[in-house]
Amino acid sequence: PKSFIIALGCAGWGPGQLESEIKQNAWLTSPVFEDIIFEIPIETRWEGALKKIGIDPALLLDTAGHA
Repeated sequence: PKSFIIALGCAGWGPGQLESEIKQNAWLTSPVFEDIIFEIPIETRWEGALKKIGIDPALLLDTAGHA
């Protein structure tokens, strides 16, 4: 491959947990943009990823809800 990242970590979900959290709007999802992973510096990746999908991080709240 032209670019790659090696990462080590652990994450676990119970059966149906991830799907349920996505339905509850607990996750932001987006198409894959290789530049987010390989070109945006780690320090600004979160903000860059949000801006790439049209979200201003300054407008996010720390509470969940539905419109």
